Amino acid sequence: MSAQPADRAALEAFWMPFTANRQFKAAPRLLARAEGMHYWTPDGRQVLDGVAGLWCVNAGHGRREITEAVSKQIAAMDYAPPFQMGHPLAFELANAIVGIAPPGIDHVFFTNSGSESVDTALKIALAWHRVRGDGTRTRLIGRERGYHGVGFGGISVGGMVNNRKYFGALLPGVDHIRHTHDPARNLFSRGLPGHGAECADDLERLVALHDASTIAAVIVEPIAGSTGVLLPPVGYLQRLRDICTKHGILLIFDEVITGFGRTGSAFAAQEFGVVPDLITCAKGISNGAVPMGAVLVKGAIYDTFMSGPEGSIELFHGYTFSAHPVACAAALATQRIYRAGLFEQARAMAPYWSDAVHALKGRRHVVDLRAYGLVAGIELEPRPQAPGARGYEAMVAAFEAGLLVRTTGDTIALSPPLIIERSQVDRIFETIAAILDRLP
Repeated sequence: MSAQPADRAALEAFWMPFTANRQFKAAPRLLARAEGMHYWTPDGRQVLDGVAGLWCVNAGHGRREITEAVSKQIAAMDYAPPFQMGHPLAFELANAIVGIAPPGIDHVFFTNSGSESVDTALKIALAWHRVRGDGTRTRLIGRERGYHGVGFGGISVGGMVNNRKYFGALLPGVDHIRHTHDPARNLFSRGLPGHGAECADDLERLVALHDASTIAAVIVEPIAGSTGVLLPPVGYLQRLRDICTKHGILLIFDEVITGFGRTGSAFAAQEFGVVPDLITCAKGISNGAVPMGAVLVKGAIYDTFMSGPEGSIELFHGYTFSAHPVACAAALATQRIYRAGLFEQARAMAPYWSDAVHALKGRRHVVDLRAYGLVAGIELEPRPQAPGARGYEAMVAAFEAGLLVRTTGDTIALSPPLIIERSQVDRIFETIAAILDRLP
């Protein structure tokens, strides 16, 4: 185990992502090892993982099956070029993912992250319309409060202000439909909120403004994670699907967070009974062990690209590390764990989880509670003139109490490994309740 850096100077070389660097380096929170549901700090303190690392370690930490698969693969072949070449694991993994995907989605394009998956999906959508001779469809539609990674495409269609405001105009022609958060009607809803399906009709406003002939695709998260765990109102996703179909617009589900069991189904598309044209995923695909992402595509879209000369490259896009053999080995081992019943285990735990979340109603500072599957958002009242401060203090207090949570603004976000047991659910919410009671 590596020693903890001795002083502040030893921390300075690393510019940390999405982190208040000066604040962190003044009081660092370091993790040294992980197993099952827990991390350990360099000084040996155990920390219960309430967020699956970063929404990604769905099967729990330190899975022997994944470690052995990675070790075996890196010894056999550390790298294989993905352009005009291939290796067996890439095709095996694509078939495994197609086997759990929604009906009609039967092709997989591999990337290395959720951000790359989003930019890839947007490019596929634009190119598909052009290949069909519909090249005027160049406009991309996102949603307010959406998060779609940090590529230029993902930031452009994203709708979180701080992720956008520093980088200028980004991609031209992008627009956004309204978000679905409606606290006036949906506070403390159990399961999906009952009000707000009509928010999907905002897409009709943009069709009237821009004309459908200019719109290539709409991208939304089935459950919006990074903005505070916003659940789709009953009927909303189907209404969005119907409008897209009506106007010839591709619908993309960003399932980087919801993919691979988070809702109790393999994908939220299946959970909510709505099949998009493309699905972006990452995180849980390899249990976070090796970076990997993917775009799942309907066969009809893939087939359109295959209509040109047989010897020509159909899509001028890809990455040096697409379908990296070591990542494929990790992902295949992960998929085998999932097929052994982990999604069903998560579904069985979901009611107990939801009850524990909603038992916080009435606790100090709590203004809303949202839960679905094994994900939750605990929204706290912002402190006057200091938005986000209370949420940050809750996160630090939880870590000091041996619990890892995430905060987005003043919302505590939870997404534990799917292997979680009832006693660990109890500990998570007992810890949070105690923190809320003493939080100023």
